[in-house]
Amino acid sequence: MIGRIRGTLIEKIPPFVIIETTAGVGYEIQVPMTTFYQLPEEGEQAILSTHMSIAENLHALYGFISTKDRALFRELIKVNGVGPKLALAILSGMETDEFVMTVHDGNVDRLVKLPGVGKKTAERLLVEMSDRLKDWSISAGLPSSQPSEASIAQTAKTDASQEAVSALIALGYKPQIASKAVTQVAHDDAKSEELIRLALRQLAS
Repeated sequence: MIGRIRGTLIEKIPPFVIIETTAGVGYEIQVPMTTFYQLPEEGEQAILSTHMSIAENLHALYGFISTKDRALFRELIKVNGVGPKLALAILSGMETDEFVMTVHDGNVDRLVKLPGVGKKTAERLLVEMSDRLKDWSISAGLPSSQPSEASIAQTAKTDASQEAVSALIALGYKPQIASKAVTQVAHDDAKSEELIRLALRQLAS
C-alpha cells in the first residue's frame, strides 16, 4: 500500500493533483478541498499522506495534508453507505476539527448541508462516528476561513469559474446548483480554489 508521497507538484485540477516522485513516476491523487487549499504552487515540493482504495475495476489514491485528515477519511469509509467519494466530499465541506465538533454536538442540520448527505446518512454518521471520535481532540482554534495564498495560476474569470463548477460537480453537487453557487460568489480576478471555498460556504449557509 502507498501511505505517503513526496515529490514535485506538477498539476492541480481540483479535486485531482499529480505529484511526480524522484523515480519519475507521476501519481494522480484525489484530495479534499481542505487539502487542496494548502498545497504549494505547481513546480514546488509537496508531501501527502495517502490512502489507496482498491476495488474490482478501480484503483484510486487519495491524499491528505495531514495524517489526522487521513485517519478521519478512513473512519468515514467504514460507515455503512459512505464510500470514498462521499468521504472526500465531507472533508471538502468542513475541516477535520469542524467535523469532530459537529459530531460531538450532534448537529444533524450541519451535516445535511454537505453534498450527498441526506438526513438518514447524517443521523447514521452521528451514531457511528460519535463513538469512534469520542477520544479525538480539537485543535486550538479552527483553521482560518480565508483562502490559502497557494493557488492555481488562473487569471481568466471564466476559466476559474468553470473549474470551480467542475470541482463542485466532482464533489457530488448537481450541475445547476454548482453553477448557481459559483455565479453568486464570482468576482474579478477570482482564482478557482477561492471560488470553490466561497461556493462551499454559500451552499452550507
